[in-house]
Amino acid sequence: MGITEKLDDIGKPAWIGLMVFGFIVFWPFGLAVLAYLFWSGRMGCWKRSRGQWWHGEKRESTVSSTGNSAFDEYRTETLKRLEDEQKEFVDFLERLRKAKDKAEFDQFMAAQRGRGPDGPAPEASGA
Repeated sequence: MGITEKLDDIGKPAWIGLMVFGFIVFWPFGLAVLAYLFWSGRMGCWKRSRGQWWHGEKRESTVSSTGNSAFDEYRTETLKRLEDEQKEFVDFLERLRKAKDKAEFDQFMAAQRGRGPDGPAPEASGA
């Protein structure tokens, strides 16, 4: 059993510990461990579902039946409703970002119009 298998058996904290130790002792070694973690996919948790990044397990996209058709139907409807709500929320966030961008652009353009063609606008004295 090689060192990578031993560290995989211990889990993600072992890899992180080795990387930190490598940075403390000899920074190129820590950098090499970090590069290996990204290259091998061991730190690519954004690519796979939770709990699968060590052994490359495939996540089932279909949910198995519980044997209770009423519950299975309820679960299917609930998951569909949650997916729809998530899509609506993502759309809402996109509209919010666009509105913020437009407000910032309008503020910038108003500042540009106030500046005039010859340079900055004269500052008003607050006397």
